[in-house]
Amino acid sequence: MKTRITELLEIEYPLIQGGMAWVAEYHLASAVSEAGGLGIIGAGGAPAEFVREQIRKTRAVTNKPFGLNIMLMNPEADAIAKVAAEEGVKVVTTGAGNPGKYMKMWKEAGVRVIPVVASVAMARMMERAGADGVVAEGMESGGHIGSATTMTLVPQVADAVEIPVIAAGGIADGRGFAAAFMLGAEGVQIGTRFVVAKESIVHDNYKKKIIAARDIDSEVTGMSHGHPVRQLRNQMTREYLKLEKAGASFEELEQLTLGALRKAVVEGDAVNGTLMAGQIAGLVKEEQSCREMVEEIMEQAEALLGHNRREV
Repeated sequence: MKTRITELLEIEYPLIQGGMAWVAEYHLASAVSEAGGLGIIGAGGAPAEFVREQIRKTRAVTNKPFGLNIMLMNPEADAIAKVAAEEGVKVVTTGAGNPGKYMKMWKEAGVRVIPVVASVAMARMMERAGADGVVAEGMESGGHIGSATTMTLVPQVADAVEIPVIAAGGIADGRGFAAAFMLGAEGVQIGTRFVVAKESIVHDNYKKKIIAARDIDSEVTGMSHGHPVRQLRNQMTREYLKLEKAGASFEELEQLTLGALRKAVVEGDAVNGTLMAGQIAGLVKEEQSCREMVEEIMEQAEALLGHNRREV
């Protein structure tokens, strides 16, 4: 399956792995790239030299293209942006801000830039700034979310920009992949399913929660303060929502979540940790290797899209 995304990123399949903080490190990124997709290292709130180390570790185990996701509110975002250019990363995806000030440096270093956007306005802004593509991420996704659904956001973004669009949010199998393409996307980004990959370093307690999740088991905290985060329901989310409903300040609520993602990923604290996962968690039923996941998704998607083309 060839699209502008596979050509731009020099990958076999138009499928990229979400740059999830604490989750998307070199084991996962290299495995997805080896399977024919684009693995992405999630910088999250990490320091710049740790990110450099992750890039070099990834390059040591795969010669396939891979990317780096930079959360622009990271205090070391400037330094990490420079590391991406210095290390010659194939592609940078960005979240939580506007990467415009880094664009010239990245372009001169040959880095492809694909910001994650949650609105048509941001997609247009990123195209004007020189982005090579955009990830249109619907609110079905895990972690920090916008307000538009994937079904509504992707076609509007695809109509609004000339650069290729990657759909994200609520995609875990070939059906979601095919649906995204019908909406105008030329690639997909998948996060939640890769959390339970065999190569993922995520604690088994976290993986088991995703595998056991039902369709109704994710909820959004922080909506009233403009910082909505989707995660699986647990004691921490119940306490958070109770305080949020009672009018607690953002600073007070933040105390509940400090270090909570690390607690879930590293320590396996499924009670007080932040179990970031999308609404699609109910479709994730088993732990598989990244290659098994990618091949299964692509086989199903290609069959569906081939059928649709013949029907049309």
